[in-house]
Amino acid sequence: MAIQGAGGQAISLTGAQAGIETDDLHRMARISNIAADKVRAFLDQGKVVVIAGFQGMTRDGRITTLGRGGSDLSAIAMAAAVDADVCEILTDVDGVFTCDPQIVPDARKISDISYDELLEMASAGTKVMQSRSVEFAKKFGVRFEVRSSLNNHRGTMVMEETKKMEGVVVRGVSLLGNQSKVTISGVADRPGFAARIFGALSEAHIRVDMIVQNVSHTGVTDVSLTLATEDAKRAEDALRGILQELAPDGDSDEVKIKIAAGVAKLSVVGIGMRSQSGVASRLFSVLAENGVNIQMISTSEILIAVTIDEAEGKLAARVVHDAFGLALDPEKA
Repeated sequence: MAIQGAGGQAISLTGAQAGIETDDLHRMARISNIAADKVRAFLDQGKVVVIAGFQGMTRDGRITTLGRGGSDLSAIAMAAAVDADVCEILTDVDGVFTCDPQIVPDARKISDISYDELLEMASAGTKVMQSRSVEFAKKFGVRFEVRSSLNNHRGTMVMEETKKMEGVVVRGVSLLGNQSKVTISGVADRPGFAARIFGALSEAHIRVDMIVQNVSHTGVTDVSLTLATEDAKRAEDALRGILQELAPDGDSDEVKIKIAAGVAKLSVVGIGMRSQSGVASRLFSVLAENGVNIQMISTSEILIAVTIDEAEGKLAARVVHDAFGLALDPEKA
């Protein structure tokens, strides 16, 4: 109505009418195909096509929803289907920042970021984009811009990495709170025990984040993992059902489960880490200087993540953001 009121020609389509086909996992459906012929035909006629996001249809005609971040996913998927030059994701923030501005007041908007960096930041707690949407964009090479619907300021362009991006060692800091650490101690150190633990959690549809296993000296070992606090009770129930299988002598009393809530994950992300050393040393040093104790450590090629006490999360994010000079524009520094 607004487009037509402004003199344009608009047509509205549901997800099903737009050709968005999904699997049958209701409430968290995955897009399997987009038959965009109808959308292309309307575009060729000069019409503005308005499509209902967050939804699709199974092959046998049942309506599905795409789950959290489904509207962004719909937009990026349709942009890929019609070979759009760019996709704009309009939200309530000006773009992707070096950290959550509510945590770090001097956080800076990032002008350009690679798919891999945003994927890591999204998984580590950055809330601007869901990782599913970024994964889809990377797979099909969809350039997209995250920008505000409240102004005309340039946002953050998300794209394949460039050589210029590699010059920035750390792109951003993410903080993910409301986490719990689960430790299973006294587990038999033999082949298959890890598969049994994580198989049980997978069957309960519980997403695990960080994993650490201690070195075994006596035939038993400890395994620690982190997950969302809301999943902790279900994880405990799932693990209690296999305690006897994990015990060295089949005695379930020998295996203990301990759950510690109030944990946060702090992550630093940047593709420049691939070619630069010293990031871990600086991160650990600044946390130590500010009295923040590290509980677990996880790394990838472009990420270093640590778990800390949630009460110290905001302080840790601020001092780490400052230590890496993220408030400064690298193009002007």
